[in-house]
Order: sequence, then C-alpha cells, then structure tokens
Amino acid sequence: MTEKPDYRDTVFLPKTDFPMKAGLAAKEPAILARWDALGIYEKLRETRKGRERFILHDGPPYANGDIHMGHAMNKVLKDIIVRSQSLMGKDAPYVPGWDCHGLPIEWKIEEAYRKKKLNKDEVPPAEFRAECRAYAEKWVDVQRAQFQRLGVMGDWGDPYLTMKFEAEAAIVNELLKFAESGQLYRGAKPVMWSPVEKTALAEAEVEYEDVVSTQIDVAFEIMEAPNAPELVGAHAVIWTTTPWTIPVNQALSYGPDVKYGRYSFQLGSDAEGASLDSVRVEQTGLLATHPLMVWLERQIVMADDLAESTAKRLSLGVGEHRQVYLVREADVPSSKLAGAIARHPMHGLGGFFAKPRPFLPGDFVTTETGTGLVHMAPDHGEDDFLLCKANGIDPVFAVNGDGMYRDDWLWLGGQGSVINKKFVASDGPICTDLREAGALLAASDDFSHSYPHSWRSKAKIIFRCTPQWFIPMDARAVERVSTTLDTNGNVDVSQKPFVPSSVECSRDATVEGRQSNNPTLRGIALDAIANTRWVPEKSRNRIHAMVEGRPDWVISRQRAWGVPIALYVNRATGDYLRDPAVNARIIDAVLQGGADAWYATDHQSLLGPDYRLDDYEVVTDILDVWFDSGSTHAFVVEARYGEGTRANLYVEGSDQHRGWFQSSLLESSGTRGRAPYDAVLTHGFALDGTGKKMSKSLGNVVDPLKIIQESGADILRMWVASVDYFEDVRIGKEVLATTSDAYRKLRNTFRYMLGALDGFTDAEKLPVSEMPELERYILHLLATLDADLKDAANNFEFNRYIRRLTDFANEDLSAFFFDIRKDSLYCDAPDDPKRRAYRTVLDTLFHALVRYAAPVLCFTAEEVWQTRYPEADSVHMLEWPTLDLRHPRESGNDGLEEKWARIRQLRASVTEAIEPLRREKIVRSSLEAEITAADLGDLSAEDFAEICIVASATPGADGIAVTKTEKQKCGRCWRHLPEVQEDGDLCDRCETVVNG
Repeated sequence: MTEKPDYRDTVFLPKTDFPMKAGLAAKEPAILARWDALGIYEKLRETRKGRERFILHDGPPYANGDIHMGHAMNKVLKDIIVRSQSLMGKDAPYVPGWDCHGLPIEWKIEEAYRKKKLNKDEVPPAEFRAECRAYAEKWVDVQRAQFQRLGVMGDWGDPYLTMKFEAEAAIVNELLKFAESGQLYRGAKPVMWSPVEKTALAEAEVEYEDVVSTQIDVAFEIMEAPNAPELVGAHAVIWTTTPWTIPVNQALSYGPDVKYGRYSFQLGSDAEGASLDSVRVEQTGLLATHPLMVWLERQIVMADDLAESTAKRLSLGVGEHRQVYLVREADVPSSKLAGAIARHPMHGLGGFFAKPRPFLPGDFVTTETGTGLVHMAPDHGEDDFLLCKANGIDPVFAVNGDGMYRDDWLWLGGQGSVINKKFVASDGPICTDLREAGALLAASDDFSHSYPHSWRSKAKIIFRCTPQWFIPMDARAVERVSTTLDTNGNVDVSQKPFVPSSVECSRDATVEGRQSNNPTLRGIALDAIANTRWVPEKSRNRIHAMVEGRPDWVISRQRAWGVPIALYVNRATGDYLRDPAVNARIIDAVLQGGADAWYATDHQSLLGPDYRLDDYEVVTDILDVWFDSGSTHAFVVEARYGEGTRANLYVEGSDQHRGWFQSSLLESSGTRGRAPYDAVLTHGFALDGTGKKMSKSLGNVVDPLKIIQESGADILRMWVASVDYFEDVRIGKEVLATTSDAYRKLRNTFRYMLGALDGFTDAEKLPVSEMPELERYILHLLATLDADLKDAANNFEFNRYIRRLTDFANEDLSAFFFDIRKDSLYCDAPDDPKRRAYRTVLDTLFHALVRYAAPVLCFTAEEVWQTRYPEADSVHMLEWPTLDLRHPRESGNDGLEEKWARIRQLRASVTEAIEPLRREKIVRSSLEAEITAADLGDLSAEDFAEICIVASATPGADGIAVTKTEKQKCGRCWRHLPEVQEDGDLCDRCETVVNG
C-alpha cells in the first residue's frame, strides 16, 4: 500500500506566542513597570481632558499595617469601576488616600512605648506626634505598593493624606464653618468612652461582643411618699448589669404607664407538701444567716409584670430546695410614686450619698427586664442624663478617664477600674459594701448579653459624662461668613452666606425643621439620603434609620495625634470666638505648619490686636477622625476639581453606613446643604471559605498578598468581580480554584483568537453584508453582549458583567462558533469568503473582548493586547468598542436570534444523540456520524451538517437517527466526504487549496 502524504504543514493552524500557562505572578510586576514608564495614568488624564468626568472618591483606609482581604476587595472593586468608566470614554480620575490621624496609629506608638516600659505622657507632645507621623508615612508607602500590585491605577504620586498640612488646614476650615454658623456647642453629656484609650469614641469605633456580666438587685428605702404614706419604709428595688454606676446614682425612675405593686417576702420550699411556716421555723445553716432573712419583715415596690422573674433571681443562693416567694400586698399606681423620695443605700457616708433620691417619671422605663424601676446615674446614660437634667440634677463626674473613681469620692474613691470584672463581681467591693449595708437582694455573675467594646483595644467601653464638643443634629444653623482656601491653597476670606435651605426638600417634612427656611442638620441629611442613589437600594433604609435616630455628633477627642479643635472660648461667657479674620490667621498657620502650629504658636498673634489671650481658653482637644475623613470631599474633590464639585460615587463596606458615608454626609450637609456624593455603593465583607469571619486566632485568614504571590492579582480581581459583593462573600481554596478555572477558559479564548488572527490585515476584511448568516448571528450576539455589559457597568453589577462575558466566551464562542468554524479556519483557502468572514468577525470579537476584559483582568488584557500589538499604547488607553451594528433587539432582523436559538437547540440534540455511539466506540468523533433529522432548522442539509460537525445530514422522520458513515476521510480536513475515494486522499476543497 502506498503511504499517504502528510498534509499537516498545509493546514492553517493558529500561531501565537501567547502562552496557555498564565504565569501571572511573574509577569504582572513587569507590566506594572511598563505602565509606570509610560505614565499611563497621566496620559489618560491628558487624553480624557474635557470629557464627561466620573469621580469615584476614595474612602481612606488607616495607614497602620499590611493590607487584608477587605482592603483588597474594596480597592479592586473601585479600580474595576474606574477603569470601566474610563473605557466608556469618561475622564475618570482616581485619587487614593489615607486616614493618618487618630487612635489606630496613636495606639501602635503607645504599644511600642509600653514594650519599652515608657510612659507616653512623659514624652514631649511634639515628639510623640512626630513619631505618629513617621509611623503613618511608613505604612502609607507599604500599602501604596501593595495596592499598586493589585493593579489599582490612580494618582499614586500625589495621594491625599489627612496629615498633609493643606489637608489639616482644610479640616480646620471645615470645623470653623460649623462654628461660624452656630452648629457647634460644648456640653457635658454621656458619650462612649474608652477607659483604656482614655478618650471619647464615635459609634463607628465601637463593636459589640457577647459578654457575661454581674447582675444585681439593689433596694432603695423610701423616705417620703406624699401620695402614698403607706410606702414610707418600703424599698424600691432596681436591677442593673453595671454595678459600678450605683456609686453615682442620683435618682430613681418609674414608668408612668407601668403597673406597680407592694410585695412582701416569704421563703418556701419547692418540695411538694412543705408549708411556708415550717420552712420559716427551720432557719438553720446558710438559710438562717442569709442576708435575705432580714427581708422577711420588709416590703418592696416593683412592677407587677416582673415579680415572678425577680423572685427567681432572689431565690439564687438561699439554700438547697429553697426559694423566695413575693406576695402581693397592695396595688401601687404609678401616680403614687410621683413626688416620692428614697435614700441611697450608702447614705451613712454622708455628703453626696446623704442627698435625697427623687422618683422621676421616665417614658423609657419598660417591663422587658429588671424590676420596672430604674436607677438614674446622669453621668453614665443618655436617658439618665436627659431626665435628670430636666429635673435640675447635674452630673458629678465621679469616674475619671481611666475608669477609676475620683480620689475624693466618698465611696470607693481612687478604686476601679469600673470595667474590671473582679471589681464589679458579686464578691467585689461594690457588692460587698451593698451587702453589708443590707441593700443587696441578689447578685450573680451569670448575665449574658451584648456589650460595646473599642474595636481597637478590644476593651469594654463605658458611657461617661465629660465636657465634649458636639455638632447638634436638631439645631438650626445661622448665616455665617465663610473662610475658605482658594485653588492655590491660600486663605480666602469672603462674604458667602451659608444657606442650608438650598437643598431640594422633595419629601414631606417628617423631622422638625425640614423644608423650613433654615432646616436642621438631621433634616438636610435625611433629604440628601432621599435624593442620593443607593446601591443596593436596600442600603438606603439602613442609613436613613441611623441618621434619623442618631444623637448629636461628638467630635472631640482627648488625644494628641490629630487635627486640633482650633477654637478660643471666652472665659467669661463660655462662648467660642467667631471672627473671620482670626479664623483666617488660624487656617494660614495650620497651612504653614500643620496641626503642630496650634500647639506651638503664639496664640496672641492669632487672636490679633482686638482680643486678649488672657480672656480666652485655648481648646486642646483634637477632632474625631471621622470628621477628618468626612471632610475629604472638601480638600480632595473640590480642591482638585473645583468648588461645588461632588463625587459621582462613594464605595465602601456596609459598616460605613455608620462611619464614612455618614460622617461625610453630615459634614457636607452642615456646610453645603447637600450630600457630597451622587451615589453610594455598599459591599459586604470577605469571609473564609466556610462563611466564617476571618480571625488570626481561628487561623482562617486568607492573605491577599499570598494569593498575588502564588496566583497573580488577576485571579483575585476576577474573584472580586464574580462574587455577589453586595452581600458578604466567601474566599478560600475551593472558591479560588473555581475562579482560576474560569480565568483559564477566558485566557484560552484570547489565545485561540490571537492564533487564529495570525497575519490578519485590513485587506482581508469582508463587509458584514457579504458574510454568512452564522457570522451575522454572532455579531448580533456581540451587540447584545455589548449592551448588557454597558448596562451592568453603569449599574456597578460586575458579577453580572463578568458572568456574561465568560458565558459568551465559553458558550457562544468556544463551544459553538469557534468549534464550527475551525474547519474553515484550518482548511479553507486564505482568500475564501467564508474564512475571510470568520477572521473578520474574530478581529471584531478580539477588539471588543479585550476591551471588555480590561477593567477586570487588567494585566491579562494588557498581555493580550501587547501580544498582538507590541508597539501600541496600553489597552487601558482604549475606549469602549464601536460596533458597526444595530442592537438585534432594535434591528428588525427577521427572527435571526430566534432562528439560531432553535438551530443551537437542534445541534445540542444531535450531539446528545451521537454520544451513546461515542461511548460504545462505534464512532470516535462526530465527523464519523451521519444523521437523519426531522428538523434541520431551516438550513440546507450541507449547512446543517457543518453546524453539527457531522459527515452528513438528511431530512427524515420524527426524531434524530445516527449511523456511522461509510464515506472515506479526507487526509487533510478529516471530513468524511463522497468524493474521497480512499481514506487519506484529499477532498475537492483540500485538493484545490493544496495544489491550486
């Protein structure tokens, strides 16, 4: 037998240097270096100058450690959004920034001091602040490199830092706007306070953890009851889980609508048949000496609904099989408690403790827990403070900043700390003294509940009344004289009245002051929420509820590292100075010397000749860092893009509804009468592969830097785009394996197109009108994809975006179009119209898909682009593809989509019918199969055979019949055709191509 020629060299196989194996970890740094050398970000700004601008304002992370998965997820999502908007032709700058002040950094410096057994308070403040600045600078540089390694494109050479002098000056300027408009006051109110960090905390700096606390029931003897003399000598019982507040008690509160009763005690047995009297006589052992024995002759007052649960608490510890019974003796309407007076259990100490404790009506008193009577410590609770203040009772500031009682406090002076578990335990000094005073009815260390902690120190916090600076939520602003910084950073004093009513109030006024000529900060903020786009929409309700119910904003902190509250308070009047000229000098001083200028300056020179320094107190508190970051819109967005400019979008995690989203909203609402953003996108948190919160102690932390090192940043970027980031998302080995698989498929799509387009030039292009229907159908699908991707990008739904892109590449191209047309690509003559049409469409697909992929797979898209166009600019300089097609849904395509959808279903049925023969090895490939089908999808038999990649197709009866072909196989294209006489000979087409 004559050996058949080898025709492999005559087949036009794809040729490309683009490797199947990505090797991203090694390639990506080189691509980053190329971008840096080309100055891509700067070139984009120049190219897009004058275009519609899209500003995504970066929320500042703290500069205090390596980035974690939450950072990576957030920054990648932002970068995908910015790149997609740039792709759509917009000028989309991105200015990264960092929060550099406050406790996260100060705490780290203090930790270093503690390790060296040094006292921070003994270090000169200027030296301490310099260490904080150096620490922040170090981590800014570290995080900058890590964010860039993720492929995040931005103005990394000129990021914003809250510790830059111009930023600190701008923050002071924003503070003074509040001061000038009267939206600032100093008052003593209970605030969340960290005894460990010795400062007030914002709500966003607090997290809640489950704890087990000591619960106690304490009796206050009633000394006077004008409306119910029979209550004199009875005891009002209160329940609390904060025993340390009893030494600061000043009143008792009852619920006006709560039903109370007067109860007597009896001790009984839970043994069936035992009588109360017999147990009473049995007073032996622990029972006889138990403190409750004295209460057998006394009576207490409490809410009827809580008598049973209180009796159960009192029963603890009275002896085995013993329990306390509360017998209701009389009804006590709440009106009888009005005007009543009790005395403190420690009244014998005299002084503060000898003062009468009045009964005050409180709407907040309920019968959910406790006794229905609440002890009031105005120093340590907001309800307590407001009720006592309304009745002329002032705080006493008994607890110091470190959680210790004042040295001169009559009871437990100099002792504490009040968050120390042993100090407040049932056998601690507070309970011991109350027990000895005969006032402790019950105490146990077993109450489980949620309790606030500082999210930095992880220590418990307390509510503590201290003098602080507040921005009121419900006070109206007044017109002010505006002190601003001009575009060159110079101080500009001009007459610009603050008119908060400029906000469009589109809804009915549900908060007092809204829609008035001078609405409140709360009203402005709520209207701004209503007129802002929230993604997802449900997040609107969350921030609305938070703003609607939040207290006044405490903006002062008793720390060293931060922007000063640069105010002068008149010693005689207590009011702060409001003078535009003084403010201008203050801002200029901070602009020249930073925050340190406030502490090192000659304050008389700032006050000028019109004021005497001796008449004024210089405020030394610093600003809440949330005020710093809430002001960034002023010194980043407006400073760079013009006064009045606001961001198109803010993007952060869902925790920022009470953090940056809210502080920015309140700051801008108070100074500009509107939100600083048009839209807000909220994403969830990154959890481990099983859905648990990542924790070093659990050992389940997924490190983004390790993923980049092992797999490359594009894998991480594709994961971010592919998950439903509006909710909490999972990441782990299995999740990343799925992402890597999806990436490989998309990469291979690009590899195939690069190879298939080898040598393609414009001269080979074929007009759409001359193309086969299959090519026109694919172009219609591309137009549909184009519209869907643009819609997904504009709605920030990149999980839908990447899913549509990968599905198109895998299902419409690789598994369908490429599969069908590989025969034409490999075997048709180069000038064959079908092959030219196919390669023309491939070129269109390439230019579209590489652009679509670029926002997500920024490195891979660049590698793809440079492989085909090594001398060209970056792929990220390109714009959204312009397709010379109408969208199929608008084109009147005479049912093209519907027709080919049916053809694809028929093709799938043919493949399914062939599979049993393939499994049984009757046929090795579909090319050996001949089919008879009732429906050929309105195609000719030849075209249907080509679509199904079979030897032949014949119209027939119902269903699909498959047989093995008897025709011989072409030695070049491997198709089984009637003109091939012997296996291995050439078919007519291949004969023409090979021999001319």
